[in-house]
Amino acid sequence: MNWYLKVLKQYTDFSGRARRKEYWMFVLFNIIFSICALLIDVLIGTSFEMNGINLGYGYIYMLYGLFVFIPGLAVLIRRLHDIGKSGWYILISFIPLIGGIWLLVLLVTDSDAGNNKWGSNPKIGDDEIDMLGKA
Repeated sequence: MNWYLKVLKQYTDFSGRARRKEYWMFVLFNIIFSICALLIDVLIGTSFEMNGINLGYGYIYMLYGLFVFIPGLAVLIRRLHDIGKSGWYILISFIPLIGGIWLLVLLVTDSDAGNNKWGSNPKIGDDEIDMLGKA
């Protein structure tokens, strides 16, 4: 949960690096909270319908999606920086089939050892998560 909160606190930080653990913990909690938002939409009856078919998602899900869009984009770009790639590599996801697979491979790739042009390796030195709230 601390990794998720760290990403939300750094929602405007598109520079620097984000290690794999930070990115994937954010993705995990994002999936959990998205499912909760879907369930709440269905339970309170705010989910959208199309041609009489309940789509499942509604206003709460959409608000949550808007809330985490910028932080999710920022951590994705920082994750690409961690492996030595530009944030513009996010655009490879628009290549049909292969682009999404290629981006997934990049996201699971281990960090560049040492420094790169986006900063020092976040795995080395003090653990960032222990520094939360102390600055």
